[in-house]
Amino acid sequence: MRCRGWIWAALVCAAAALAQSSRSVWDGTFTEDQAKRGESVSEKECVNCHGAALSGGEEAPALEGAGFLSNWNGLTVGDLFDRIRKSMPQDDPTRLTRQQDADVLAYILSLNRFPAGKTELSAQSEVLKQIKIEPAK
Repeated sequence: MRCRGWIWAALVCAAAALAQSSRSVWDGTFTEDQAKRGESVSEKECVNCHGAALSGGEEAPALEGAGFLSNWNGLTVGDLFDRIRKSMPQDDPTRLTRQQDADVLAYILSLNRFPAGKTELSAQSEVLKQIKIEPAK
């Protein structure tokens, strides 16, 4: 009888983990205020390379639109966060704080017409790796 309790607990934990990992960008993973903060940071730090509204520049790809989404399809928001965190801005990677990186990421998600929600996007990779990037709902 005792084993059944442990098995039940393991199943409940596995189901909870699966439910968490099945989140997507369509679940309102950032707030509008956070995206606005990200837009401000983007105007200072990103547009020089990625162009106005991050639509692409001579040296850097667009961070919005079908091309961007197809490149990140199936990956996680955490993967994108880590890429931003480790390599941007190109002239001084890691200059921005984790919060600024999360805010810029929220702005990128808003540019790609993903819905805002009631909680801010985390600044922790582990949490963000549970959110999948899916171009279509």
